[in-house]
Amino acid sequence: MPLPRTFCWIALWNAAQPGVGIEHLRLSDGHADGVVIAIDEEAGPFRLAYRLDWDERWRLREAALSLIDGEGASLRAMQLKTDGDGRWQDGEGRALADLDGCLDIDIWPTPFTNSFPIRRVPLAVGERREFRMAWVDGTTLTVRAQAQAYTRLDDRLYRFESLNGSGFTADLPVDEDGIVIDYPGLFRRV
Repeated sequence: MPLPRTFCWIALWNAAQPGVGIEHLRLSDGHADGVVIAIDEEAGPFRLAYRLDWDERWRLREAALSLIDGEGASLRAMQLKTDGDGRWQDGEGRALADLDGCLDIDIWPTPFTNSFPIRRVPLAVGERREFRMAWVDGTTLTVRAQAQAYTRLDDRLYRFESLNGSGFTADLPVDEDGIVIDYPGLFRRV
């Protein structure tokens, strides 16, 4: 993949404000810098900035996130570190035992982090794998472990399944580098 690259996605998830919101992502070798500006149905307008660092095998090492609410009155930050083998710490070096076993991060609301399991674990067409993710709600800056699954349906198409009991699934077309193009009903790359 020629680097650096820039990606933009339009936010589609807010039924009351469809198409209002954008993510800008700059991707370089082992690093991503993203900014999401959107309107959440519950939290209102927000600005989420994130920086991710990973190794050559797409194993996350560090995540730094900051959130500004629509009024600009609240600025919160979160830092996460991981050893790439499923052990996590916060920015102060305290162990986050609830995330033990999570190898990847999934940040809501960005389609980019779906690329981590896709890039890290090559699947054959028809193969399905379950993952334990460090799921970050970027509208509240909270993190919890979440079970998910990916099935490779075709060369550039993956089925995402949330295994949290919601039954949510989405078929994700990706480009030649495993970066999500469209996330039906949630994001569209422009």
